Amino acid sequence: MKVLLIGNYAPDRQESMLRYGEMLRAGLAEAGHQVTLALPRPVLNPRSRPGSGVWKWIGHLDKMLLGAAELARAGQQADVVHVCDHGNAFYVPGKPRKPYVVTCHDLLAVRGALGENTDVTPSLSGHYLQRLILDGLKRATAIACVSGATLRDARRLLGDYRGKLIVAPNSLNYPYRRLSAEETRKRLASVSALASESAYVLMVGGSHRRKNRETALRALAHVAGSWSGRLIIAGEPLSAEQRDVARELGLLDRVVELGSTSNELLEALYNGALALLFPSRFEGFGWPVVEAQACGCPVICSNAEPLPEVAGAGAILCDPNQPAAFGRAILELAGDPGRRDALIETGIANAGGYDRPRLIGQLVSLYEQVRSAA
Repeated sequence: MKVLLIGNYAPDRQESMLRYGEMLRAGLAEAGHQVTLALPRPVLNPRSRPGSGVWKWIGHLDKMLLGAAELARAGQQADVVHVCDHGNAFYVPGKPRKPYVVTCHDLLAVRGALGENTDVTPSLSGHYLQRLILDGLKRATAIACVSGATLRDARRLLGDYRGKLIVAPNSLNYPYRRLSAEETRKRLASVSALASESAYVLMVGGSHRRKNRETALRALAHVAGSWSGRLIIAGEPLSAEQRDVARELGLLDRVVELGSTSNELLEALYNGALALLFPSRFEGFGWPVVEAQACGCPVICSNAEPLPEVAGAGAILCDPNQPAAFGRAILELAGDPGRRDALIETGIANAGGYDRPRLIGQLVSLYEQVRSAA
């Protein structure tokens, strides 16, 4: 089968989506299919400047005008076109002449543009973009949602959509695994801030409001007098507001910001952590939960869907609005090695279900169904 994957515009720096596209390309190729991964080229931004300010608008021109025409031509040679990120659903033609499949990772921005509370508030132009995305999803032949929660949102927001809707949970896009204690120490020692072997809990991801870093900071404050560990943040630095919260709580010396990390360092961070804290209010899937579990890192996460679905029985679930609950979970794992070990084993088993062959098999089955129905 000839499959065209439409990936993401590189200057947008959407690393997880870029990795997702590459993971699908490699998996489909291994399964014996002819696959091409095409990304909108930064024609007007050849130096790939980050998409902010004027470069955001230049990026829109690259993606929606120049990129749309080029990708449409590439699609003519494929049996199936798969848009890897629903944020690019505007690439689905008005009247597709062949099957177009879209992976829907979440509909949080679309919901925000429709006035729903998702901690995402699009700008005026963002409202227009989300409308284009929603209209593109309605034109798709099939939509693969990464979780049951995202599927339910799609059914509700797409109204009388007549295409095929399935759940195709994400797989790990890097082979995260348990490391030996020696290898973990070696990798962490390469970062001066991690040279000491003091205990820590880990947060991974962006600084968006929905990620709820304030609850993590307040959870640390809740246990500061009885647990001497630190909070390590891998991803975007604290926002000004989050830094103010840390300062007010007297935690600036207990928070370590690492910025963007390599997969190898992140793997070691998961392996060395007491637990992953993931108090997000809104998610479409929640990759760090499964990544942590694959590394033998216990998970303390929000009870907001789809996280209970994704984490299975391998996590302690807490109300995202209750920092004290997250604090109590930290103390529970720090004080009860048996409980922690049990959570590790359950998490590893859960993460094993999120492998690439399973996802590729689901998608190939979907491709075959939409081809036969065309």
